[in-house]
Amino acid sequence: MTDRPIEDYAVIGDTCTTALVARDGSIDWLCWPCHDSPAVFLRLLDAEKGGACDILLDSLRETRRRYRPGTTILETTFVTATGRLTLTDVMPLHPLDAVPDEGPDGLPHGRILRLAACETGTVTGRFRVRPTFDYARDGAVLVPEAGGTVLCRRLSAPEGVRVAASVPLTITGDRVEAAFALRAGEGATLVLAHREDDDGAVDQAEASLSATERYWEEWSGRCTYDGPHRDDVLRSALVLKLLTHAPSGGIIAAATTSLPEAVPGTRNFDYRYVWMRDASFTVTAFVNLGYLREAAEFLRFLRNADHSRGRDLKLMYGITGCVPEEEILDHLRGWRGVAPVRIGNAASGQHQYDIYGEFLVALHAFLDAVDYDPPVKVNDHLAEVLGHLTDHVIRCRHAPDHGIWELRDETRQILHTKGMLWVALDRAVQIAQAIDVASPERVAEWRRIAAEIRAEYHEKGWNSQVGAYTQAYGSDDLDAAILRTVLFGAFDARSPRVAATLEAVSAGLGDGDLIYRYRNADGFEHPEATFAACAFWRVGCLALAGRTQEAEPLFARLLARGNDLGLFAEEIDAGTGEQRGNVPQGFTHMAIINHAVRLDRARRHGQARTDEPCPWAAGA
Repeated sequence: MTDRPIEDYAVIGDTCTTALVARDGSIDWLCWPCHDSPAVFLRLLDAEKGGACDILLDSLRETRRRYRPGTTILETTFVTATGRLTLTDVMPLHPLDAVPDEGPDGLPHGRILRLAACETGTVTGRFRVRPTFDYARDGAVLVPEAGGTVLCRRLSAPEGVRVAASVPLTITGDRVEAAFALRAGEGATLVLAHREDDDGAVDQAEASLSATERYWEEWSGRCTYDGPHRDDVLRSALVLKLLTHAPSGGIIAAATTSLPEAVPGTRNFDYRYVWMRDASFTVTAFVNLGYLREAAEFLRFLRNADHSRGRDLKLMYGITGCVPEEEILDHLRGWRGVAPVRIGNAASGQHQYDIYGEFLVALHAFLDAVDYDPPVKVNDHLAEVLGHLTDHVIRCRHAPDHGIWELRDETRQILHTKGMLWVALDRAVQIAQAIDVASPERVAEWRRIAAEIRAEYHEKGWNSQVGAYTQAYGSDDLDAAILRTVLFGAFDARSPRVAATLEAVSAGLGDGDLIYRYRNADGFEHPEATFAACAFWRVGCLALAGRTQEAEPLFARLLARGNDLGLFAEEIDAGTGEQRGNVPQGFTHMAIINHAVRLDRARRHGQARTDEPCPWAAGA
């Protein structure tokens, strides 16, 4: 079996974890019970050793798929030589009778439902389940149970997966199979359950599907964006919701680990953790669409994860604890043989000072959206949090760091970081102007230091020989991250130097509509693909410069780069158009949301200034 293209995958989930479903209906990736739990299915990273849950149909000719509108419910239609069958995949998430002020807004069941319905003719085939526990490091024992279910239990631990079906189950070696022969109007259901006390309840599958559809339709109905790209924006919002962890309020960066950013190469990383930067971007995207509860839930996560109230803000958090040490799983070959497969992330120990700006942008956007009347638990200790964060900014203003791209070589005086330090103090001042959380003397100090930081990076960040602002002080290297600082107002989008930088980045880092993050040496042997979010940042810079006639068609062309379901990974191979990196990637989908909103507001209300405090102008 060959590895499927990354763009072949759809995502389903229940706000605790996600599963990736290939175009042919194979579930090739599932970590249970949480996003960062060990994988149960991981054919995605090793076609031979990794387990899966697939559907095998006789005489298959054609496949097409879609999401039910406004939901994460996946429908895959298979046309065979004798009939047509639709497979519906869903992870149940039921509405609550009453949504609490904090905590999950739905009830996940820890299941996957697979409902196959024959629509015309006759269809024969079978479901096949092969779990490979703990990233295929642990064996499985398959135990038939009374009532016809099969428990797939880990060899060295009590956890497992229970398989139930509406047709008889058989055990063949390390697999559970459920064969079916269906006529028009008939169906077969497969249920995978994680909880040991869950019997699968096949007879409740249809009712559970309906309840889940109701949950997602109600959630989608609260989206406030009604512009021309609503379908793309809503799909991106649904992706971001799937990347949340409802029990904790955390937001992970992506659903997978070790999908390569370079082929060949070794740029394979684990993104199933809560990056302060990425989560802050997501908060801003949620705010831009009216999803204030999701934004407040991340503040709940941070309140519980960081008991220091901003004094010891981390770059990265685990969903329910620390980020594990980076480990290489050398028994797995990797997607298309591109190793290594990593779990954990060594970047958690880096210094990346831009995170103070990222978080304060998100906090400011949330407070502005609730008219500076936040929930009590958000307002509690706000002055203390703001004081600690601004103290961080002032202390590290002259320090080098690894920056937004997490460069694994030496630290530098990175321009993007300096711009975000200014942004941090700027947003702190705006918050203090609206809420009495700092003395006039303290606010005056923030203004003064912000002005000094801004003057310094304008002077030291400009490279007259290159004719552009560059990656770091004294550097000749271009960096697409400079475009983000323009979006946040750290530079004037209409200034000649910014215009020159935009042209230099487009020419030096661009490949058609796509853009590389940078091209300088970074400690890795092989160059990566283009970074999808960077291309959307160019859209935002064009819009802020008043060049919306260029920005709007570029935005539309970039949206067409997604897969058939509108999903994006982290990067795009400029030569082949194939997606690269972990998928679905929150970073890309939040860029889609924020720039759709930016373009829509510019279209409706005219060109906005970058110094406006409203959330839509702050999103990246």
